[in-house]
Amino acid sequence: MRMEACPTPLRAHLPADPVKLRVSAQTQAARRASCRRAAHCPRRPPTAKRPAPRRPLMLTFQQIILTLQSYWDRQGCALLQPIDMEVGAGTSHVHTFLRAIGPEPWRAAYVQPSRRPKDGRYGENPNRLQHYYQYQVVLKPAPENILDLYLGSLEALGFDLKQNDVRFVEDDWENPTLGAWGLGWEVWLNGMEVTQFTYFQQVGGLDCKPVLGEITYGLERLAMYLQKVENVYDLVWTEWEEPGPNGPELRRLTYGDVYHQNEVEQSTYNFEQANVELLFTFFNSYEAEAKRMIEAQLALPAYELVLKAGHTFNLLDARGAISVTERAAYIGRIRALSRLVAQAYYDSREKLGFPMIGNPVPGVPGLTTDAQEAAQPAWAPPLKAERKIDQD
Repeated sequence: MRMEACPTPLRAHLPADPVKLRVSAQTQAARRASCRRAAHCPRRPPTAKRPAPRRPLMLTFQQIILTLQSYWDRQGCALLQPIDMEVGAGTSHVHTFLRAIGPEPWRAAYVQPSRRPKDGRYGENPNRLQHYYQYQVVLKPAPENILDLYLGSLEALGFDLKQNDVRFVEDDWENPTLGAWGLGWEVWLNGMEVTQFTYFQQVGGLDCKPVLGEITYGLERLAMYLQKVENVYDLVWTEWEEPGPNGPELRRLTYGDVYHQNEVEQSTYNFEQANVELLFTFFNSYEAEAKRMIEAQLALPAYELVLKAGHTFNLLDARGAISVTERAAYIGRIRALSRLVAQAYYDSREKLGFPMIGNPVPGVPGLTTDAQEAAQPAWAPPLKAERKIDQD
């Protein structure tokens, strides 16, 4: 292959200065190498200018989750995974219910898929689901700046707090099946409830010392507001670009693509097809096995069996198989199990010497769990409402 001559004479512009001479010689060597490469390599055809990357106009559903994960990671929370069982709310997760018991510190955050069989609407209701998502944050002891931490998470999601109406409406919480209750507030964003605050007072019939602060985000409601949609199935779960004949083309996966069929079929099962006789058998079996595990001092397996019994009860309730009188009795049976589990868990941690006591509490300078009584929440909105009853 013929070598092309270098277009620039090598000695045409050599400076007299020896230092500059050496630098210039290196430059000429680089030019020679460039000429050799040009002789051996074919020239690339000119390419069309690529369009500038499209800037996202909104947070997708999964980006909302990632933003919250990143924010609470920076606040010292352990980012955990959802419990792999059917539960009615993030509160039922073992790392909220059981970790609220005893004096040991705890900070965690996680997404929790939640199931409430009676809330299914066959995929026809734009904002009511039998399966939905919560983002759960638990802080123990509850820090005095928990309100500021929460408002900071809204700012991380892109909310301008000066331009949006954020209200705290007193709404105390109770879960009879778990023997749990707490002082709480709903957070209303421009007239729509998006979050629930709760300061746990009791869990499984045991007093919470120190108090655990819980923040529960309703992810679908939050996303509907951020994306400005009125139908949950229109939410953008994720979006991406793919090459097209005229440049990049936008592709989207919606909430409906992911879950609409599930809502239709699960609603059919919950209301029409669930085998009532079999469910009663399951409930009695879970109850008996939970009692056996409590006697064996295995609090964690026992608690999982309590959760199974609770979901079975919810299915029976959705099928209309339990009368009003029987309903109260079944709730009492589950509550009795929850209290036994709570005491068994407390005893097991006490036997270990509460090993996490004395650890520094993230985000609370100078505070350890030895100072737990001093970590009680100091803030409360001046509003009153009746306690909210959560049966799930």
